Amino acid sequence: MSQLSYSDDFIRSILTDTKTIAVVGASPKAVRPSYGVSQFLIRQGYEVYPINPGEPDETIEGRAFLPSLTEMPVAIDMVDVFRRSEAVGGVVDEILKLQPLPKVIWMQLGVRDDAAAARAEAAGIKVVMDRCPKIEWPRLLG
Repeated sequence: MSQLSYSDDFIRSILTDTKTIAVVGASPKAVRPSYGVSQFLIRQGYEVYPINPGEPDETIEGRAFLPSLTEMPVAIDMVDVFRRSEAVGGVVDEILKLQPLPKVIWMQLGVRDDAAAARAEAAGIKVVMDRCPKIEWPRLLG
């Protein structure tokens, strides 16, 4: 996997323009990275919706888990993907069915799918792969 390069201005604009975030693959377990990132984003003032069909009765910082992106009660600015690279294509397929489309798909550290990213970008969605907003936010905005 080659290193992906994004300008600080590109990442900063995403972090400042985003208001609502769906975290696909979120976990209610505090030891999991998806929990820590979701909690961090909530504490930075983002409206975060954890998505995981296996956690119907769980919450993160009072935010109830939703079973899928199609259950979102509001338009999404960004989808933060905590799934294996092999699962990203299916997540992007689901995202491309949403109306309106989100502005950004953000794949977490170690997560990359160039073909899925190209499909999303062709639909006008910005894509970030192999990065973490919990790392980038303090670096660029903290």
